[in-house]
Amino acid sequence: MLNNSNIYSMIFRRKLYNDMLRWKNERQGKTALLIKGARRVGKSTLVEHFARQEYKSYILIDFSNISRKIKELFDDIMDLNYFFISLQNIFGVSLKERESVIIFDEIQNYPIARQAIKHLIKDGRYDYIETGSLISIKKNIKDIVIPSEETSMTLHPHDLEEFYWAIGSEITPK
Repeated sequence: MLNNSNIYSMIFRRKLYNDMLRWKNERQGKTALLIKGARRVGKSTLVEHFARQEYKSYILIDFSNISRKIKELFDDIMDLNYFFISLQNIFGVSLKERESVIIFDEIQNYPIARQAIKHLIKDGRYDYIETGSLISIKKNIKDIVIPSEETSMTLHPHDLEEFYWAIGSEITPK
């Protein structure tokens, strides 16, 4: 029988993790990371695991289930001090400059937040990771300016090697 720590580590082992780590180390907050992919391939799970492992703190904003209070913060981001203090109060998380990440999960559901990335990146205090489904993220950009400050990566379903990792095998067939 497997204990929870073994299950936990198997679920999250994905090849894209190393690319995400390279983005964090090389870009140093100069771009947001957009993880896109088909529905149900593990984007949100991978990103949250990455945030837990690679940052001192993080805030995850799930745009598939967002409060009016959070939406209103994106209506006027001119005062970023207020924006960040409000997020920290709402989520009960203390953000640390250049050591924290803010995750915009299911960003296709609230394109105005994606547009805000340009200003958030320019501010430089935190890293940003966005997730979105492939079809919806292309469709929901009509009335926004797509930020050029994004590094885009695609998460695919498990390949054979990742499948073997998930079942606890380091040996892959030849």
